[in-house]
Amino acid sequence: MSRRPAADSARGAALGAAAVGDRPRLSPHATVLVACLAFFVITLDTTVVNVALPSIGAQWDGQVSALQWVVTAYTLLFAALLLSAGAISDRIGASRAFTIGLSVFTLMSALCGLAPSLDVLVVARAIQGAGAAVMMPASLALVRQAYDEPAHRARGIAWWTAGGGAAVAAGPVVGGALTTGLGWRWIFFINIPVGIVALIGMLRAPRSPRGQAPMDPAGQVTAVLALAALVFAVINGGSDGWTSPATLAGFVVAVIAAAAFLLVESRQSNPAVPLTMFRHPSVAVCTSAGLALNLGYYGLVFVFTIFFQEHRGASALVAGLMFIPMTAFTTLVNLLAGKLTNRHGPRFPLILGQVIQTLGILGLLFVSQDTPTPLLLALLVPLGIGGGLAIPPLTTAMLESVPHERAGLASGVLSAARQFGGAIGVALLGALIADSAHFMTGMRISLIIGAAVLVATTLGVVRFLPAGHQHVDSSAPGPRKTEADAVSAHPDGPRPQ
Repeated sequence: MSRRPAADSARGAALGAAAVGDRPRLSPHATVLVACLAFFVITLDTTVVNVALPSIGAQWDGQVSALQWVVTAYTLLFAALLLSAGAISDRIGASRAFTIGLSVFTLMSALCGLAPSLDVLVVARAIQGAGAAVMMPASLALVRQAYDEPAHRARGIAWWTAGGGAAVAAGPVVGGALTTGLGWRWIFFINIPVGIVALIGMLRAPRSPRGQAPMDPAGQVTAVLALAALVFAVINGGSDGWTSPATLAGFVVAVIAAAAFLLVESRQSNPAVPLTMFRHPSVAVCTSAGLALNLGYYGLVFVFTIFFQEHRGASALVAGLMFIPMTAFTTLVNLLAGKLTNRHGPRFPLILGQVIQTLGILGLLFVSQDTPTPLLLALLVPLGIGGGLAIPPLTTAMLESVPHERAGLASGVLSAARQFGGAIGVALLGALIADSAHFMTGMRISLIIGAAVLVATTLGVVRFLPAGHQHVDSSAPGPRKTEADAVSAHPDGPRPQ
């Protein structure tokens, strides 16, 4: 008699498991769509707030320095936590990390919209940035895991990057329209339905396997501290000056924390961010190219936003509209880049994109305050085409340089490099145009710097990134490879057992 209940229980468990297995699951395309929605709102929140700052300040009589933190609190936590977020994604599984990050992001969006004071808004924005950091590498890892075929994966990555490009294009326009029509709080409320839809989709999305990525708390804390201090220093330097006590303190903390991070990671048997990963030429060159592309793109978008408003008399909304031709081409070319990557591998379109963006930057050297608006908008278009063409193959090359189970870490490294490139670009190029009397001179120096950095990384891609698709196989059985082969096949060393 004792065996029957056990048999019935086992049979019931089997039927329950079968029922769960029979539940409809999201297709790979639908999973990628959910990841794209998340990337869209993450990127939207980096640009949508700027045009609403005057309305926020008018409600609470906020000073300019306080209002800046509505933007920088998000950027600071977002950029600083990206590396740790990649390791977390690999450790607990991309689908779980994505769901956690999306939940935090959505809840904090609601709190931002309901904020009773400026201080609460700044704190909610910081936590919202932390949620975005957890979500971003996980969303890209979901795209990577959705497809086994390189051609399908490249197309999925192109759609993912197109979602970010569309958000960049929509940000200033959406922010201006919502602030004017419904009030500034709605720039945060619009995230809530998107977050709910994505969370519902994740209930049916395939579960990502848990990895064995080491957590390494000491390494992650020192990395976060170093990156947070660096982001704070470059942002604060652009607003308060590079020799201000807060800026200098930020740089000192960044240097000390970075040295501690390198010391900790060099002594770890299973570091969270393996330093040997950067010995792989493809990883190193992709990380550098990501930083350079965003430094030039976002730094110059900031410069020309000031140029449009303060030197050509445009409103914030009109200034946002003037970027639409450039950002529209960015979104369209993202999709073309996926096809080029399928056909030629990531090296050719990455080089082509950087060359076009460099030529576009050099063409802007001839812009003056009297340049006709149609010509000015046309001269900005190559900047968008180059960035749109380069980012999808750059992302593909980075993911193809690491094993499948380290996709979260790789995407976190690349995303962190791009975010820091954007932050450094805004701070550095912004400092060059701070003197209104010499604005045009500072703008031209900014253009030269942006072009020079891109030339350097383009040469690096030509020299170090191999042609065609790379295929990393870390699961093939066999004897231990040589050290050179091990770095090539698994740049973070042997997987822990």
